[in-house]
Amino acid sequence: MTERTINIHFLGAAGTVTGSKYLLDTGDRKILIDCGLFQGLKELRLKNWEYPPVNVTEIDAVLLTHGHLDHTGYLPRLVKQGFKGPIYGTYPTLDIAKIILNDSAKIQEQEAERANKGGYSKHSPAEPLYDLKDVEKTIPYFKGIPLNQWLPILKNVKARFQYNGHILGATYIELDVQDKRFVFSGDIGRTNDLLLYPPAKPKRADVLFMESTYGGRFHPEETEALPEIEKLVNETVSRGGSLFIPSFSVERAQLMMLIFWRLLKETKIPKVPMIMDSPMGANVLELFHRTRDWHRLEDDECDKMCSHFTVVSSYRETMELRSDDKPKIVIAGSGMLTGGRMLNYLETQAQNPDNTLLFVGYQAEGTRGRKLLEGEKEIKVYGKTVSFKMQVAEIEGLSAHADHAELLDWLSDIKIQPEKIFIVHGEREGAEALKQGIKEIYDWDSEVPQLYGIEELK
Repeated sequence: MTERTINIHFLGAAGTVTGSKYLLDTGDRKILIDCGLFQGLKELRLKNWEYPPVNVTEIDAVLLTHGHLDHTGYLPRLVKQGFKGPIYGTYPTLDIAKIILNDSAKIQEQEAERANKGGYSKHSPAEPLYDLKDVEKTIPYFKGIPLNQWLPILKNVKARFQYNGHILGATYIELDVQDKRFVFSGDIGRTNDLLLYPPAKPKRADVLFMESTYGGRFHPEETEALPEIEKLVNETVSRGGSLFIPSFSVERAQLMMLIFWRLLKETKIPKVPMIMDSPMGANVLELFHRTRDWHRLEDDECDKMCSHFTVVSSYRETMELRSDDKPKIVIAGSGMLTGGRMLNYLETQAQNPDNTLLFVGYQAEGTRGRKLLEGEKEIKVYGKTVSFKMQVAEIEGLSAHADHAELLDWLSDIKIQPEKIFIVHGEREGAEALKQGIKEIYDWDSEVPQLYGIEELK
């Protein structure tokens, strides 16, 4: 077979954290790795409404590293634009993608309806990016892939999905094309995670796409975070306030439930109502029971933990709970306050200085979460501005992302220097810090691609 030039199109998560999409064009095959939604900055979010600068109908297959919205959330748009190929991912990834896409569509439909009623949208009428019918048309293209097996996904293209921690089902993807091995790191998990096993490490990478979310930053150990959480709960409850945790509904919500349950079991925190308000999170809890090989939780541990929580599914319950001023612990989506039920609570509770808002995951640039962490004293909720007086805390040790040292260690089994390393999925500062770290530790050169840039490989 005559070798052809391979072109790589950086359609997302290049120079930014969100919207992961990398198109590999081999000349006769086009493969999209991840298909994520842009979040955060308005200029990025507007790109979700644009057609990507490639012919969508020519894409042969999509491969998903994991189920998070910034890696899967654009799929219904892609199908709407004419994509008709298979969408590959591990079985838990596809289960999570179904949950997340349905939740995302529902939120978008509700927000469009609310904006039209409230008249606060610049568009008339306001419309969702996609709706539940669009998601319904997307799911039939899903094809489950087992872990650790080389599979021929297209002519002359083999793929293997390897365990990566981070969330249930998450993987890094190896693609063998024209005697080259392309490795897409996806989001790399923690070495010591209370819920998940350590990530596997690649042994060979001719072309490497390396995430850099926490490039240049170091997490404390998760065990060090527990005393901080204990202190926050006790201080907040003793002054008569509630603790609110905006949380990603996949894995972080379950981790927080596990932590609060263990602290309660050891009588380190007072017995107050504990709420998990996320229909999506409830669905993921059920998934934990079905995916025993993917995580450390025993079945009975999962049952006992859940028995101490009120798992809210109906919107009516949310509206009742948000008006209740008695001390409680509330875990609700979304993790970066870009939507979800936590906004309902903040609408009524943000002005109470006895309450605490605790961030336990990454807050992307331009999100409400990042703005509040940076000291913003107002929050926009459903078209109206609400004064924000809550205490704000952040615990980085609970992030699902590998930190700088763990990212560098993930590369340690690659014995032959890659021909190309692309630093992706990071804000500029983090990407540059990781680039420098790779040079210092391995003496390998790498580059930070531009959004919508094209790289040609001979």
